[in-house]
Amino acid sequence: MPTTAPTAHALGDVTASDSTLRRFLHGLPGVDAVGLEARAASLGTRSIKTTAKAYAIDLAISMVDLTTLEGADTPGKVRALGAKAVRPDPTDRTSPSTAAVCVYPDMVAVAKEAVAGSSVKVASVATAFPAGRAALSVKLADVHDAVAAGADEIDMVIDRGAFLAGNYMKVYDEIVAVKEASGAARLKVIFETGELSTYDNIRRASWLGMLAGADFIKTSTGKVAVNATPANTLLMLEAVRDFRAQTGIQVGVKPAGGIRTSKDAVKFLVIVNETAGEDWLDNHWFRFGASSLLNDLLMQRQKLATGRYSGPDYVTVD
Repeated sequence: MPTTAPTAHALGDVTASDSTLRRFLHGLPGVDAVGLEARAASLGTRSIKTTAKAYAIDLAISMVDLTTLEGADTPGKVRALGAKAVRPDPTDRTSPSTAAVCVYPDMVAVAKEAVAGSSVKVASVATAFPAGRAALSVKLADVHDAVAAGADEIDMVIDRGAFLAGNYMKVYDEIVAVKEASGAARLKVIFETGELSTYDNIRRASWLGMLAGADFIKTSTGKVAVNATPANTLLMLEAVRDFRAQTGIQVGVKPAGGIRTSKDAVKFLVIVNETAGEDWLDNHWFRFGASSLLNDLLMQRQKLATGRYSGPDYVTVD
């Protein structure tokens, strides 16, 4: 489907004012919903052979942001999650570590200690997650706390109310401010696609986030009914592909929420490969926001290695 947007030369001025930003975002091509969903469904039917499946499962494990974002989170739970992220399968040292552990800001220091000496990053949600309903000063304080505690990555939520009201410059300015407050930490911008209502809005939010300096664009918080889907992830992958073609800047994509099985993860990896290309098949550029996905990946990995499924006590219940 056509995804052509204004040329790279035009991007320098599109954020000069609210009117120019609005004109740019509403000048993006409309999304053919039927075509998008058909393309996503078609890619989801692709099958891969055993050796490729083993590679895909290990790749997916390495892309997981192992997540706990509950009011009942304790230091002990976060330490256990960190240990699992570093060594997902204690019985098999060949299993890759996950990409990151994602926690609330007050648990960042605990998570950093738990993954010390490993490749696992610590991500922290911020900006009044998950609703994003707070003053900018409060959101920035949230970010500063997480960064001060050692967060390697910040997952922020946009003000969906402002976006849906058409106040794009407010959303843009908040992302820019959070990016600055994040310092060296990579910034993931969460759209909550289930609340944006239309594919056109998801495309506009994708471009808005990238223009504002997002290192990743992320579908969801995992706290609403509709989270990551093959179709909305495909649409966001088209956006990052087109953005790099026009600016030379590569941006990552993170589908989050609702991805629970190895079969689902492989479908998403096929979509990545066929839409954005091999450059995104790396945990620096693609992540899964998940809590239960890792266990199924480990079970399927064991099945490929031994030819049988392990019992339910093979993996920990997080």
